[in-house]
Amino acid sequence: MAIAKAERLMNLALCLMNTRRPLSKKELRESVEAYREAWQQGSEDAFNRMFERDKDDLRELGLIIDVDENALDGEIGYLARRDRNRLPEIALDAEEAAALALAARVWQQAKMSGAASGALQKLRAAGVPFAEDREHGALEPRIPGREAAFEPLLTAARDRRPVTFDYRKAGAATAEPRSVEPWALECWRGHWYLAGYDRDRGSARVFRLSRITGKVRSRAGAFTGEVPEHVDVRAVVARFAGEGATAVAQVKVRSGAAYPLRQRALETRPVDADWDELDIPYGNGLGADLAEYGPDVIVIGPEDLRADVIDRLRAVAGLAEVQA
Repeated sequence: MAIAKAERLMNLALCLMNTRRPLSKKELRESVEAYREAWQQGSEDAFNRMFERDKDDLRELGLIIDVDENALDGEIGYLARRDRNRLPEIALDAEEAAALALAARVWQQAKMSGAASGALQKLRAAGVPFAEDREHGALEPRIPGREAAFEPLLTAARDRRPVTFDYRKAGAATAEPRSVEPWALECWRGHWYLAGYDRDRGSARVFRLSRITGKVRSRAGAFTGEVPEHVDVRAVVARFAGEGATAVAQVKVRSGAAYPLRQRALETRPVDADWDELDIPYGNGLGADLAEYGPDVIVIGPEDLRADVIDRLRAVAGLAEVQA
């Protein structure tokens, strides 16, 4: 079965790369014997499912397949242009190869680690030497991707597909549906964030993956908003978290708690054996951040920030009472 599939994928790739015009599904079905047999012995649906799986597999392997929706009198046509699928010769020195091998070991997630290992194998086959890096051997960075939304959002951002999901804002009692055009994912201070265009609000937004509830569902159609050339997710998240703000807030933090908050403190003053007082940058979104620490953080001022945190905690408490 594995050999048959590999042969089918190879035949499909050859068909797509050895044509000067887009080919329709019908033409590909007649050109690839396995598709013709599936159509004759099964049905049109069986062929369509096989073709869509194979097309996704080829894209996963790195083949760029163009889709022309009006190529053949309204029929969708498919083409893999040679100029877009030809890579230059790859030459890495020892330090570059070591850095690449180190990056491949970052991912703890099974799917991402498999993709990274596969990329290294392709480079080895191309002649890139990956010797054991003794100098960096003790350094083992890890990037977790535990949220269920991580993989579907990563795939949607790569393929430029709109998505929908339910999102619970910090301190909110219930989740709200969101329709988003995903741009990029980034890990910042141990949390994954998605930057994208929120269709309902008509502007760019950043979403924390741990606050996405339920499944991420892909939607058909193209992006409606302009995708920026570079998306600095970290800078946007930092701005919403109050970093770089000119105002300063004073909070009390329980001893041995809220270490991420302590790292952002401009000044720390011991209060007693149980509490410390921190001066931290105050900007838009800080209230949502502070509310997540619950009873380990008490806002002293400004008063509007204190009121914001109290309102958020009351909303969460009300939700807990309803669920109980």
